[in-house]
Amino acid sequence: MPFADHLKKAELHVHLEGSIEPETLREIAPALSLEEIRARYSHDSFDEFLQNFGWVAKHLKQPRDYAIATRRLLERLHGQNVTYAEITLSAGVVLWKGQDPAAVHDAVREAAASSPVEVHWIWDAVRQWGVEKAAQVAEMAADRVEDGVVAFGLGGDEANGPARDFASVFAYAGKRGLRLVCHAGEALGADSVWQALEVGAERIGHGIGSIEDPMLVRHLRDRRIPLEICPSSNFATGAAARHGEYPLRRLVEAGVPVVLNTDDPAMFHCTLNGEYRRAGDEFGLDETQLRTLAGNSFRYAFRHETIRAC
Repeated sequence: MPFADHLKKAELHVHLEGSIEPETLREIAPALSLEEIRARYSHDSFDEFLQNFGWVAKHLKQPRDYAIATRRLLERLHGQNVTYAEITLSAGVVLWKGQDPAAVHDAVREAAASSPVEVHWIWDAVRQWGVEKAAQVAEMAADRVEDGVVAFGLGGDEANGPARDFASVFAYAGKRGLRLVCHAGEALGADSVWQALEVGAERIGHGIGSIEDPMLVRHLRDRRIPLEICPSSNFATGAAARHGEYPLRRLVEAGVPVVLNTDDPAMFHCTLNGEYRRAGDEFGLDETQLRTLAGNSFRYAFRHETIRAC
């Protein structure tokens, strides 16, 4: 068994909807063929991925569908020596579909309760749909701070929803006891990360564009602000090509806290163990560095006081 597979890990950046394997989606929506589903799991650009993600999410029509997705994801994570997960629920999409977020939340909480993996939830808003919609997500997430929702997140298309526009939403979420995370520096560069930090983000989803700005790299290092790095995702959407040579090793060697994650593992055909193996085999991280990344996955978890890394 490869060294990385032995490491106890936490998964901090995984979208429930993007974790749904084709076979699981067919279990949820039997009228779909596997051929039809698999055609939606190939993407030539970030925009195409967003369209396919939305197509998958549209087929989650009942709370039970979200429960099935949760159980299947946790089965796979448990098999990869993952003991803790913060799963992102696209609550903005749930609202867009006219579904009841409370019923969906109850379903996924019940589904997760039987797993040996400790689970908390990040409720994610879709930035290109505007501040008002994001505020609705934050308000509903805040009402569940004592019921498994640990953080408010902002995802979607960076270019059509600058983080700075959502300053009031992040301020509200923080005051209500939610931790704060923002996708940034994925499709765009360092300025997007700076904006996420300005509105209070405690972790940066992706953040590979940070490498463009030495001052930002030092800031992340000195303030111990982690980047949730998702290599396979970045290559699949073309985000990696926008930032030159993939910066994982340079960020690690610069002292920036890095956590490895899968993002949308089914849609990007990856696993968390595979991302660790890739970090060693392709990007040259040694066993000590990989062990540090595994430790970071617990160290920077939003409920870190309840868990212990090995």
